[in-house]
Amino acid sequence: MANAEQIAPPKGPSIVVQLAMLLVMTGAALGVGWFAGTYLKNSEKPTPPAKESHDKKPAHETKKEGETGPTLVDLAPMTTNLAAPSEVWARLQLSLVFDGAPPPGMAEDVHQDLLAFLRTVKMHQVEGASGYQHLRADLQERAAIRSGGKIKEVLVRTLLFE
Repeated sequence: MANAEQIAPPKGPSIVVQLAMLLVMTGAALGVGWFAGTYLKNSEKPTPPAKESHDKKPAHETKKEGETGPTLVDLAPMTTNLAAPSEVWARLQLSLVFDGAPPPGMAEDVHQDLLAFLRTVKMHQVEGASGYQHLRADLQERAAIRSGGKIKEVLVRTLLFE
């Protein structure tokens, strides 16, 4: 038993050494942060403005004869209940961006297809920001498929749940 009393538990580093290491690590972190910040700030070189003549349109704005630009079509508001829970109602107002003039009747066909899709949506699918993003992506995809690629974007004007 005498040997057990003579053996002392191992002693850790002193408080002075610990404080010195803390200061060294803090200084290193500050130095790396400053270096990274200045490197990233200097790598952002602004692009020079494009020189354009006033009598010519840029290449991305040139249009052929008879071709029209994007067309915005407002759809009638959709009001329906969701798939689950069925007592929750949704009201959705959309606008469609067509590339050119929309074919007759296509907006109404897309409206009916999107309304049918909205009836299959469950509340847990649209909760939160990521749920809203998924809903927008699904609406965009269904509209593009239904229109054969003529719809370039679906704009959500209003989305209410009651």
